Amino acid sequence: MKHITFFERFEADIVAGKKVITIRDDSEKDYQTGDVVRVATFEDNRYFCTIEIESVKPVGFSQLTEFHAQQENMTLPELKRVIDEIYPGVEELYVLTFHIVNPR
Repeated sequence: MKHITFFERFEADIVAGKKVITIRDDSEKDYQTGDVVRVATFEDNRYFCTIEIESVKPVGFSQLTEFHAQQENMTLPELKRVIDEIYPGVEELYVLTFHIVNPR
């Protein structure tokens, strides 16, 4: 089974279904539609759910919209700040859309 991590601060939103996408750089674009993925916290690799990938689509940092922000359960300025902290200066990103298939 594939594996992905999220910062602990996003766990509650993911489990509640409020965060339904993740935006990643080129190093994490190889997920495919239908992949079932084990989800853990980045900080301590603690498992907290299993997701299924619905789609993987390229997006430029400058193309991020309010819709992306809503899917991340953030405002657009918050989303851009978080993405820039994690991937400073990266323009080419990928939106992974997902849903939970096994909470906790």
